[in-house]
This record gives sequence, structure tokens and C-alpha cells, in this order.
Amino acid sequence: MIYQRVVRPALFRIGGGDAEAAHHTTMGALSRLGRVSPALTALRRWNGADDPTTVFGVDFPSRVGLAAGMDKDGVALKAWPALGFGFVEVGTVTRHAQPGNPRPRLFRLRDSGAIINRMGFNNEGADALATRLAALGPVGVPLGISIGKSKVTPVEQAVGDYVHSMRALRRFADYVAINVSSPNTPGLRGLQDRAMLDELVAALQAESDETPLLVKIAPDLTDDALAEVLQVCTDHGVAGLIATNTTLSRDGISARDAHLAAEAGGLSGRPLTARARDVVAFIHREAPDLPVIGVGGISSPDDATRMLDAGASLLQLYTGFIFGGPPLVRSINREIGRARPARRRGRAHLSPPS
Repeated sequence: MIYQRVVRPALFRIGGGDAEAAHHTTMGALSRLGRVSPALTALRRWNGADDPTTVFGVDFPSRVGLAAGMDKDGVALKAWPALGFGFVEVGTVTRHAQPGNPRPRLFRLRDSGAIINRMGFNNEGADALATRLAALGPVGVPLGISIGKSKVTPVEQAVGDYVHSMRALRRFADYVAINVSSPNTPGLRGLQDRAMLDELVAALQAESDETPLLVKIAPDLTDDALAEVLQVCTDHGVAGLIATNTTLSRDGISARDAHLAAEAGGLSGRPLTARARDVVAFIHREAPDLPVIGVGGISSPDDATRMLDAGASLLQLYTGFIFGGPPLVRSINREIGRARPARRRGRAHLSPPS
């Protein structure tokens, strides 16, 4: 309750309510926290989770991870495990450093428990991230790295762009996520089309050096398009999928937030809950042996357990963490940890997916 009553209101007031200013302030604080070992130890003892699992050959201390987009350049990597995360995904990073889209580009929809962003892959570039990770050393939990296409790179040259990032970063990654689903880079979502995805995945698989590859998909794909993505992934032995990215839909936005619905960008958070779960369920039904990281609208322990019931092997938080903070991570870890025996028996441990 302290987070909701004290910490979150203070964060949301930073910069006169500017969401991106609050984000940078938070990242700076977490970066400094990562240099204070006694504080990290104490926090990890308090927030620590006991729900180990192995997915695509990687050992995870818990199923709850931080989604890409929060710590794009890996500036606060030492802090996230102390807040209860069992893995962290940095990025999305691109071959070329880029500033992203003009500000403002990040909007909170408080009544809807949602965010609209059109950040545009703002990051320091793959080579800069590689330098930072080399200096940092082990994070303490599995590290995923999300890679995407630079805005300046034509779509027809996208494969080389991704390959450069893969070569620069694969040695630091426990898995690499291929982001072809952000709505904020022109032409990117076209890479989900079967022929283009086939070429991209084949090239990255050849460069992976056995690093597990995952494909991150949009929630807006039709069932037929999802089936084609699954076919490409199974044809090339992709390790798993991340479902889902943000949506272009504006369904589920409350009347109080309607004035923000016209903002361009991807919508994340509570309005995406049901659709993300449906996509995970579709993948699990059509390709039951393909692991899925479920992400999208997980705002409570019940959302988390329903996502696991739908077929997710792991979970990621982004918008839910912004609104719920570390207490949300802790409560989800505790809930799914208590439900572990039922899950191992292959039974639904709370409500079935709706």
C-alpha cells in the first residue's frame, strides 16, 4: 500500500506529470541502487522468489521477468533481481544508436491501468550495450536481449541490421528476442509476414551460436497470420515466442482516458489482458511444445495465474509494474509459488482462462 499511496503518486508528479521524466528519474535511482550491495542483499532477501523452472534450456529462479522497454540500455541491471524479478529483458536495441520519436511519446492512462507509447526504439545502440554488459559482469538472473531494426535501415536491409546486433550481443544473452512487432518503427511489423520472417529467422539462427532465439509477436495478428508465424518458428527450431507486444487497438480505454485514445503508438496494460491471454492460448493449443513468455496486461496475481493456465511458461511485466511497483512482483511470485505443486500436476491452479 505504501507504493500505491506514497511512492507512485510522487513518481507520477515528477516533471509536472511527464511520464518519460518520471521514467528517467526512476532508472537513475535504480542505477544508483545497483551500486549499493547491502541494500541489494536486503531487498533480494525480502523480495526473493522460490519458483525455479527450466525453459528452453535456461534455469530461471522464478517465472516473473521484466519485459523489454523498461531498461532499454541495461543501466539498472543489478537492481532488478533485488526487486523480485527472476529474469530481465533489456532493449529493444538496434544496430545504430537512435533518439527515437519526438516527445511527448509516453502517456499514462491512469483510469484504464494502461500506457500508450510511441518511443521508437530510443537506445544507445547494440555496440554500446555490449560494452556496458562486458564491464558489468553477471547479472545474477537470466538476461534476455531484445533486438530490432534501426529506423534508418530500409526494410529490405533489415536482416543485416539484426545480424549485426546478434553478433555484438549473443555472448551476453541467455536468450535473444527478435522484435518484429513494435508499431512504432515504420515497416517493422511487415517482418512478421511469412517470407520475410523466414529469411530473418534463418539468418539469425545461423548466427546464434546456440543462443536460444525467441520471436516477439503483435497481439493484432489474425489466427491465420499467427499460424504462419508458428510454422516459420517450428520450421527453424525457434526456442519460443513472446506474446504479446503492444496493440494498435483502443478497446478497453475508459471514458476518463478517452482524450488520450487518439495518441499514436502502442497500447499496453489492462486493456490488453484478455487478448494477450487469448494469443498465448492459441499458441499453446496449436504448438504445445513451443514455450511462450506471456506478457500483456498482467496487473494482479490472478492475471498471472490465468496467463500460466493459458499455456505460458514464463511471465513478463511492464505496465503492471509501473502501476503496481515491486509489491506486484512480490505478490505474483508468492501466489504462483504457492500454486507450484498443482501446476506440476498439470492442473489449473486457479481460474481457467476465459
